[in-house]
Amino acid sequence: MKKILAYTILGWFALLVSCNQNPSLQKYFVENAEKKDFISLDISPSILKVNTNQLTDEQKQALTSFKKVNVLAFKRNANNLKEFEAERVKIGAILKNPEYQELIKVGSGKDGASVCYVGPDDHISEFIIYANRSENGFAIVRVLGQDMNPNSILEMVSVLKNANIDMEQLKPLQSIMTP
Repeated sequence: MKKILAYTILGWFALLVSCNQNPSLQKYFVENAEKKDFISLDISPSILKVNTNQLTDEQKQALTSFKKVNVLAFKRNANNLKEFEAERVKIGAILKNPEYQELIKVGSGKDGASVCYVGPDDHISEFIIYANRSENGFAIVRVLGQDMNPNSILEMVSVLKNANIDMEQLKPLQSIMTP
């Protein structure tokens, strides 16, 4: 009986130790997607209506490495300033995790943007774009893919310039863009 109890306790301990208690963007998205001050949006590659015959090989490769985009935005207003500041602190703490490697950061003070990525340089699984503006709110964009690299983002930008984007999928974000 004592052995069974000891093995049970050992099993529970191993389970607790193996669970990752660190915050992640995935957890943050799941926890906040349905909250009132947040806007959540999943965007599929179908939003990009692109004639692939007009793309370079690098653009085609970037397009095929792109799987989906998750967007989570917080719309700041006069009634939620405390929550806004608290959520920005949470995101800042998450992005300080070494898993999120910073590629670029722009802006100053409390307004700005950053681009981070997850994975080795030549097999990136996720790009994170975080932008915040004191008077509007913030947005976190997770670009999920497979075997992406920093050039993939640049190639995707060039694809976006010539894409016929289905703006209907982006309607929920219009409220965050206007003060």
